This record gives sequence, C-alpha cells and structure tokens, in this order.
Amino acid sequence: MKIVIPGGTGHVGAVLRRALVERGHEVVVLSRRPETLEDGVRHVVWDGRTLGAWADELDGADAVVNLAGRSVSCRYTDTHLRQMMDSRVESTRVVGEAIMKADRPPRVWLQMSTATIYADARSHGRAHDEATGVIGGDEPDVPLYWEYSVRIARHWEAAQAEADLPRTRRVALRTALVLSPDRGSILDYLLWLARLGLGGPVAGGGQHVSWIHGDDFVRAVLFLLERDDLDGPVNLAAPDPLPQRDFARTLRRAWGRRPALPATRRMAGLGAWALRSDPELLLKSRRVVPGRLLDAGFVFEHPSWEGAAADLVAQVRALR
Repeated sequence: MKIVIPGGTGHVGAVLRRALVERGHEVVVLSRRPETLEDGVRHVVWDGRTLGAWADELDGADAVVNLAGRSVSCRYTDTHLRQMMDSRVESTRVVGEAIMKADRPPRVWLQMSTATIYADARSHGRAHDEATGVIGGDEPDVPLYWEYSVRIARHWEAAQAEADLPRTRRVALRTALVLSPDRGSILDYLLWLARLGLGGPVAGGGQHVSWIHGDDFVRAVLFLLERDDLDGPVNLAAPDPLPQRDFARTLRRAWGRRPALPATRRMAGLGAWALRSDPELLLKSRRVVPGRLLDAGFVFEHPSWEGAAADLVAQVRALR
C-alpha cells in the first residue's frame, strides 16, 4: 500500500513508519520541516493548515494515518493549550479537504485521537470502552483546566467527522501511551526516573495508566487499515490498565528491582514544572480498554503489563 503519514516524524510516527517500510509499503511523511528519514520513506513538506502541492500525495494513496499535532509534553499555559488545539484541528481539517478534492481518494483515513477524551476514571469507577465509556469534561474534584484537554480531543475528532467523504472510511484512534524502546520515548523517560530512584507512586498511585506496546500499536493500525467493517472511534490500549503504583513497580522490577521514592501531588507539580511538562499527564486516571478491537477478533501480543514491561526492557538493554 501507499500510506501517507502527516505528522509522522515524532515518536509514534517513527514506530509506525519503520514497521510499514519493513513490511514493504510505500510510506510518505508530511511535516513542517525537511528531514531525512529511514530508507524507503519519502518526506514532503506541508504547513499543516493549508492545501498545497503535498495534497497530490493523497490522490491515489491507499491510506492516510494522520498523527499531526503539537506535543502534549509541555506546560499547559494558555498559549500551549491553544497551539495543541489549533495544530490538531487545523491539520485534521486540511487533510479532510485534500481527500475531498482527490480524484482517487484513499479508501481509509486513520486519525490520531487520545484516550484522554474519557472522564477521569476515579469519578466513574469503571473502565471506559467505546460503547459505555463516559466522555470527560465535567468531573468533580479535578482541576478545571483538565477540561480543556477533553475539549481538544472532542474538537479533534469532530474535525475528522465533519468532512464529506463518501468513498473514505474514517477511524478515530483513541490512543493510550505508546511504549517503545526508542531514545526520547515515554519509556525512556520512565526508565530515567527509575534509575534516579524517582519512579515511585505519585499522589498515592491510585490513578490508572492505560498503555499499549509499540508492536501492538503497529499491529492494531494494520488491522484497522484492512478491516472495512470498522469505523468511528476505536480505543488503542492494552486490555490491562492498572494503577500507577503497580505500573511503576512492575517497570522497576523489570529493570532490576530498584527502590523508588513516592511523590506527593505537590512534588509531582514541582517535578512537572522543572521538566517543562504538566502534572495532568501524571495525575489523571486513564482507565481505557479496547472493546471494539477485542470484539473484532484482534489478539494482543502483549496484553499484560508484566510481560510487556519485560519485553520492552529487554529491547532497551539490547539496543544499548
């Protein structure tokens, strides 16, 4: 297949484009700055807002997987939140415009979304699947500005849904943490904390963590590219979300049973500020399960965190 990946230069894009090239697909990445990527990957510049010559790449392509959007690993200032919203909504809308103008539009458009769209799990006491999950935004006892993250996700998905595309199937990928052994990845950051003895429970550690192994993320994307009967929101998360204290303990054991200091909510806020990030990424309870993938027959290679953590740590050690 010819697969176009807007925003494909980030961590998740790297995991996906490498796997697609290894399987023999033609891969075209769109991003704002010229970059040299892996052999077999073509790079085309776009601005993520307006139609241009890049749109020709979608005409005749088999699929589009749009990953574009400003990183959420930042301080949630008004400026950064607006950039997060605009970069997601504008890029999604212009991809829709390019598909609408194509003589031979892609048969499927997978659009990145986020598991953060669901309500804080402590407010509802159950895991969120696509059928019964509760969209967040009005939970009690959470910081008011967390609502903006949900608002971003809702506008993001709406931008994909509003395009008039009778010949293109659309899927919104409500994605949890994608974990891979790459340098600079989320896992790399978590292992760095563990090596410093700082990867313990945060604010008690009762908040759930939803995650997916990078290999299963790729397999799920390929599964959704082929399954013409699946459209709309799909949760890309392993079926084993677990409390942060257990998630962190299991990762430490996989790395070598290092002790770790706990962190209070205030300490988490100070640490996030020092790392130019936001405490919502640590404190919100994300308990998401892949209802539609499991119902469709998808089988996870890494369904449990214990096995996934061991595999990821082994890959990290082999690479280094």
